[in-house]
Amino acid sequence: MSSRLEFVLLARTPGANIRQLCQAFGISPKTAYKWLARFDEQGDAGLKDQSRRPRSSPLRSPMQLEQQVLELHQRYPCWGSRKLRALLPEPRPHATTIDAILRRHGCQIAGSVLPSASAHRRFEHEAPNLLWQMDFKGHFPLIDACAGRCHPLTVLDDHSRYALCLQACADETGASVQAALIAVFRQYGLPQRITADNGAPWGIRQGEGLSKLAVWLIRLGIRLSHSRPYHPQTQGKDERFHRTLKRELIERNGFHSLPECQHAFDQWRERYNLIRPHEALGQQPPVSRYRMSGRPYPEQLPQVEYEPGEHVLKVRPKGQVTFRGRLVFVGEGLAGQHIAMRPGAVDGVFVAHFCHKAVCQIDLRQAPSHC
Repeated sequence: MSSRLEFVLLARTPGANIRQLCQAFGISPKTAYKWLARFDEQGDAGLKDQSRRPRSSPLRSPMQLEQQVLELHQRYPCWGSRKLRALLPEPRPHATTIDAILRRHGCQIAGSVLPSASAHRRFEHEAPNLLWQMDFKGHFPLIDACAGRCHPLTVLDDHSRYALCLQACADETGASVQAALIAVFRQYGLPQRITADNGAPWGIRQGEGLSKLAVWLIRLGIRLSHSRPYHPQTQGKDERFHRTLKRELIERNGFHSLPECQHAFDQWRERYNLIRPHEALGQQPPVSRYRMSGRPYPEQLPQVEYEPGEHVLKVRPKGQVTFRGRLVFVGEGLAGQHIAMRPGAVDGVFVAHFCHKAVCQIDLRQAPSHC
């Protein structure tokens, strides 16, 4: 201000050389005459810096739209512009416009609207309940040390991405998983197949047969498959669900107890299923594609039945059966169950089956050994 005022006063001196003054003050003639005109109109106030904001912005978003965007961002701070756009009324602005609104108001933008640089293809089953993905999200400590840790159990429908289960468990035992699955089966029915990893409680080490949880699922008529070791992408949808759960809920909150954790899980799962737009579903929530299974949960397990004439054996408490004079180990998870010995493709080779599942192979041509 002092330099501008000095320039103007010197320039208004009779006989002053404007060009020479411009060189002395390091300004252009255009700027010099602009300051002189403002000084003549407004006095000293005309020499202050003025806003470069245009007098009118006909293309700027309406204030009502900006208010709606800001309210949605405040309600769902972890959602990107594409998800927020799906919740706005028609006509909806482009996602880049929503990004601009958030940036203008100093809001942290959750995600970019630009598509991924590498094209990818999504694989999904063609209908709900053909495949469920099941796993434990990494456990985390509770605020009260004496309350232990929370082990979130998740079950996701492959076709719709509908979260069927988000259970705050105290451990990762088969009993906890079975109790959670019974509640899910009673509410949504039985799926055709469930995939899980190879660890406990759904899997056991190779050569030791089936786990008790796997036996229970097979008796319900559910096929159990396992992901490839060290290939988490086999359960990519559930892994992605875990990442969203961690970013939107677990990292932003602390929980004193499992009941408090479960209450937060229930609220978040409802929002995830019913409100949150999903990119793979055309920015529709998972509930738009999920339908309950037509297979109800039987309160009593159905009897295991085999074809007439098959060689049926009952598994001993230690997971063994006697076949053709040999003591064969088929797995402790099958203790008390009945299995069928069926001839294999090669003479002298038999395959132990539990329902539809092949458990192990017995080669009578070789010296007796465990299968």
